[in-house]
Amino acid sequence: MLFRKPKAASLRTCLIHKVPARQYAENKNAFYTTHAEFVASASSLERIPHLQGLPEVVVTGRANCGKSSLFNAVLGRRSLLNTSQKAGRTRTLNFYHVGTEPPKLVLVDAPGYGARGRPEWGKLFDGYLETRKELKRVFILFNAKHPLNTFDTMMLTHLSEILVSQRERFTLQAVITKVDDISLDEVGGAVKRIREGIREVTHLCLPPIVTSAKMQPPFGIEEVRKNIGQACGLKL
Repeated sequence: MLFRKPKAASLRTCLIHKVPARQYAENKNAFYTTHAEFVASASSLERIPHLQGLPEVVVTGRANCGKSSLFNAVLGRRSLLNTSQKAGRTRTLNFYHVGTEPPKLVLVDAPGYGARGRPEWGKLFDGYLETRKELKRVFILFNAKHPLNTFDTMMLTHLSEILVSQRERFTLQAVITKVDDISLDEVGGAVKRIREGIREVTHLCLPPIVTSAKMQPPFGIEEVRKNIGQACGLKL
C-alpha cells in the first residue's frame, strides 16, 4: 500500500495549508457554467475569426500539461474540449464564447509547445499575440509533476519579450496543474520549485494559481475564473 494515491480530502487539506486561502474557495460560478460554446478554429492568421471585439484570454503550456482538463473545469463541462493522453492533440487556435447571451468574453486554446510542438504552431501563436488587440491575458500552464525545463524557460522568456514589445498590452499569468498527481509530501516542494523557476526567468509573470481539475470539487478553479474576469475587465 506504499503507493496508494492519497484521498482527495487529504490532498485538499494539504493544499489549503500550502497555497493562499483565496485559492480554495470553490463556489460554482454560473457565469462560466451556464453558457459556453465552441466558435471557430484557426490554422492560420487569416482564419482567426472576428468576434465583435470581445475581450480574450489564451491558454498555452507544454504539450499534455492539462490545458483541456483545466478548460473543462473552468467551464463546468466534462467534454467541451477533448482531453487526451497523447501530447500535441491541439493543433489550431480554438475559440470559445463564454457567458450568457450575448457572450461576454472569449477563451482561446492554443497548441502546446515543447519537444512535440511544431514550428508552424509557434508562428501562428506569435502572430496571434502580436496582432490580436482583444487579447487581455496569456495563461501559461505548468504540470506540478515536472520542474521547468528548457522549453518552459524559453517560452517564458519569449512571452516576456513579446509583452515588452507590445508595451504590456496584455498580462501574463502562470497556472500550476495536476497537483493531484503527486504525493502529499511532494506538493509544497513542487509548487515552490515552479514558483522560483518562474521568478528566475521573468518578473512580468503574475503569481501562479495552484489547481487540480480532477479533484471533486476541483481545486483552484474559482481563482482561475476570477482572474479571467479581472483580466477582461468584467465584474462577475
